[in-house]
Amino acid sequence: MRSMNLVAGLTALLSCLATAAPAPGTQQLEARAGSLTQVQDFGKNPSGIKMFTYVPAKLAAKPPVVLVLHACAWTASSFFGSTKYGQLAEQHGFVLVFGQTPKDGDCWDVSSDQTLTHDGGGDSTGLANMVKYALQKYNGDASRVYVTGESSGAMMTQVMAAVYPDMFAAASEFSGEPAGCFRTGSVRGWNSQCAGGQVNKSPADWAAQVHKMYPGYTGTYPKMLVWHGDVDKTLNINSFNESIKEWSGIFGYSGTAKQTMENTPGARLTKYIYGDRLQGIWGHGFGHVVPTNETEALTWFGILCGS
Repeated sequence: MRSMNLVAGLTALLSCLATAAPAPGTQQLEARAGSLTQVQDFGKNPSGIKMFTYVPAKLAAKPPVVLVLHACAWTASSFFGSTKYGQLAEQHGFVLVFGQTPKDGDCWDVSSDQTLTHDGGGDSTGLANMVKYALQKYNGDASRVYVTGESSGAMMTQVMAAVYPDMFAAASEFSGEPAGCFRTGSVRGWNSQCAGGQVNKSPADWAAQVHKMYPGYTGTYPKMLVWHGDVDKTLNINSFNESIKEWSGIFGYSGTAKQTMENTPGARLTKYIYGDRLQGIWGHGFGHVVPTNETEALTWFGILCGS
């Protein structure tokens, strides 16, 4: 087992180094992002969501693909404009896929049985087909696909990791909920109990709920990085605890942090390491949402090299 972990670590390091350096002819510190391009026909799209891409001038060989998901009241364009993902894509050669809800400003459907089922016909199905399109179109590396988002997009990040675990290598969610917590049976339903921190399950129960989203799947689930602020009034701070319990159940972890790192990866942030596939970052004095930390997310994905 130790030798397998060493091989996996060396493989991740080599992949990181392959995309860490800017492509020849680019200016790493001066890279500027352009704008998103909408893709009209990307495959089966039962809920009518929208796809946008950002493709840097110099793609890495077999580029990674990062799926980015906006919050309620946002659009793909507004979220793109608020982040550094475009500039970082120019520097490191990866492809960005920004999903957008059917109506501008909608929340993602993280509540219906369709979206909470593998190939079930909800928003999750359309998002999965966006990723497949990007992998084929840009000769992407199917082993280096990642997902991230804020708020409603953070909830959908966890849903995508649960419903399409074979598609994603890692996920980083900012102020979301455990996959399945928001289930109401209705499309884009609001679950007040979940939002209010009243849904509490054991790691085993959470894991069982996740496993039902992709019946028969026995493979690996993506690494998960969970962020939350301790004064979040929109999604109760218990969301952090329940998310950690959910993925601890999936990975077979105890749910107790093995390492605590104060002021990491920045001031007023504490990183908790539960295992090599699960970390949490607690924001002290942060409400909804904890600001997106693109560098930390991309380091977690292995696109940027970190310690």
